[in-house]
Amino acid sequence: MSRQVSEKLPVVALRGRVVFPSVTVSFDVGRLMSLTAVKMAADSESRLFIVAQKDAEKAEITPDDIYEVGTVVKIKQVSRLPGNNVRITAEGLYRADVRSVERVDNAFIAEVCAVKSLHGDEALEEAYFRTAKEAARELCGVEGKFSKEAAAMLEKCGDPDEFADIAAHNLTIRTEVKQQLLTCNRVVERLRLLDKALNDELEISKLERKINAMVRAGIDKNQKEYFLREQLKAIHTELGDDEEEKDELEKKIKEKGMPEEVEQKALKELSRMDKMQTSSPDYNVLRMYLDWLLDIPWREKTEDTQNLSDAVAVLNEDHYGLEKIKERITEYLAVLKLTEGLNAPILCLVGPPGVGKTSIASSVARALGRKFVRMSLGGVKDESEIRGHRKTYIGALPGRIIAGLKTAGTANPVFLLDEVDKLSSDMRGDPASALLEVLDPAQNATFRDRYLEVPYDLSKVLFITTANGVETIPRPLLDRMEVIQLSGYTQEEKREIAKRYLVPKKRAANGLEEGQIEFDDKAIDEIISGYTMEAGVRNLERQIDAVCRKTAVKVAGGDKKKVKITAKKVNELLGARRYDEKFALSGDEVGAATGLAWTAVGGTTLTIEVSAMQGKGDVLLTGKLGDVMKESARAAISYIRSNCSQYGIESSLFETTDIHVHVPEGATPKDGPSAGITMATAILSAFTKKPVRKSVAMTGEITLRGKVLPIGGLKEKALAAYRIGVKDVIIPEENKKDLEEIPESVRGQINFIPVSDVDTVFKTAIPEIRTANPQ
Repeated sequence: MSRQVSEKLPVVALRGRVVFPSVTVSFDVGRLMSLTAVKMAADSESRLFIVAQKDAEKAEITPDDIYEVGTVVKIKQVSRLPGNNVRITAEGLYRADVRSVERVDNAFIAEVCAVKSLHGDEALEEAYFRTAKEAARELCGVEGKFSKEAAAMLEKCGDPDEFADIAAHNLTIRTEVKQQLLTCNRVVERLRLLDKALNDELEISKLERKINAMVRAGIDKNQKEYFLREQLKAIHTELGDDEEEKDELEKKIKEKGMPEEVEQKALKELSRMDKMQTSSPDYNVLRMYLDWLLDIPWREKTEDTQNLSDAVAVLNEDHYGLEKIKERITEYLAVLKLTEGLNAPILCLVGPPGVGKTSIASSVARALGRKFVRMSLGGVKDESEIRGHRKTYIGALPGRIIAGLKTAGTANPVFLLDEVDKLSSDMRGDPASALLEVLDPAQNATFRDRYLEVPYDLSKVLFITTANGVETIPRPLLDRMEVIQLSGYTQEEKREIAKRYLVPKKRAANGLEEGQIEFDDKAIDEIISGYTMEAGVRNLERQIDAVCRKTAVKVAGGDKKKVKITAKKVNELLGARRYDEKFALSGDEVGAATGLAWTAVGGTTLTIEVSAMQGKGDVLLTGKLGDVMKESARAAISYIRSNCSQYGIESSLFETTDIHVHVPEGATPKDGPSAGITMATAILSAFTKKPVRKSVAMTGEITLRGKVLPIGGLKEKALAAYRIGVKDVIIPEENKKDLEEIPESVRGQINFIPVSDVDTVFKTAIPEIRTANPQ
């Protein structure tokens, strides 16, 4: 560059702004270095060197942070502002470039010299000048681009350099472009840069007018917020964003492999969405709906295990016993292999807590090679949890069945519906009724979720439900499921489960190695018989965990010896036994008989006590008995009373005697008809004063004619009798067929006595009654 004589001037660096000669500008300064520079200038000739800062975000700068070319200005006015800031009004004098910069009294002092403009080809310069003036005139006609004063100055200006300064000052262009216009000293090149900037601004203004025209054509001018959103959409449309999104969604829908009906529905909703404004709430609803259709597995499936022996091996590896479920899954695999298209059955595993219902469902999935999904139904009251909400509702989502399939990512997972007997209902609908379609093999191939509004094939899903009992499951729902009873475990089965699964699991969970702790069989038996009283093994697992924790304390304390857990060691670690293997009755007693009952946690024994007292013939029933059990007690009394002479009882005795029937553990609710013969036995014993054998337990419903009717839960009841050491168990004749379900080890220890009438019960349980009053 050609330079004149240099001069030293204080420097003010502006952030995001370029000052040109030939114009008057105002700007605020607040940084200490800038305020110091203004004070220096005011003390001399009021001249400053104004230069743009390269990085507008930096607060503390060095000489390297400013451009090399700026403008020398004359300060016209200095105004004080709040916060120790000042506003400067200055007139641009000439362009100058920096030779050197030094710091003096917290301000930069620059040695600068004027930049001389270099002219070249006059014709080319004139051509660019005219083109620039024409573009400026056109831009002046656009509202908001140039002020009237600026337009007048540009029209009168005949000097190309001055014209470029005025135009660049008034244009809304990037700081870098303005700095380039200030730095360039060749007039032709400068005019070319200005011409490009003016034409770029013209194109932007045309595009703005086009966008505004598109928006105003479809909306009310008074709807400001809507206008702004429409403007944004028009910008996206101009850029092609919406079209790209639509094309991508359409491609995904066609490649997803949906059923034809679903694909047509998805394309139709996509077409609707394309016509909506992106700000519309319905737009987001449809977008989420399409995302769900794309995320759900329609044809994605996993291949089932082909080798039956592999599946059986997995089931045996994970669970001991449970032969029925293993047999049923093996049958399913066999038929699936032969038919290659079997609809999955609906299995319902019913049994007491802790017998492995939930865990076996996971093992079935592993055995089949399928994904596993679990849904707990306990406490579910809302029907929409199953069927979903209509997508028009705010926050609507599909039901948990469809959501579970999305999580699984396949259309044929093993789907566990846990605790199906704990469903309830309220004003929001009955979820049990909603499950009818899900669990009906004849209907679930076209299951319709309210949110999806299209059919979904659930027939390939292997649904497994679990329940503690079938009594609370609605009959229509129960009718659609194949019930598999899982009874409680015997002592031997619990021992094997503990040895194979529970001990290794809890040993590892407590940081113990195999060489640090060892359980012998008697220790496990002691835990089972002395510290648990359950059908399953959940509490057994807790007690083993407690033993391992206490052993871990010793190992962590530095004891390196291997701890051998014996029966005696169990008593030391767990304290006194909580349960004793003894009869409910200490000996043969009058007016007391042992019954067998089924509960949600397995079988148990009940001691039914009867007291005959002088009174008016009243009947008192206590022990929190249910209606059915109360009716059984009255039926038993009526039978004894109607046949009193047969057993040597005076009929008048019933008119002067109050009968009190009590079942201990009064805090526990009890119900059911199966205690009928037990109550009758205790009542007869109380009136005849003949003791009932303590080694006999019984179960069966009694009629007014003395018949003994069948009962349920025989296996659980037999296991309860086995646990306390009962030798003789009286059962209804019609329950003989259920003896096959009872483990052979139990059948070998108990003498089952099938009876069809209550007289046989009395003769077995009360031996002395045989000679009381023979028929």
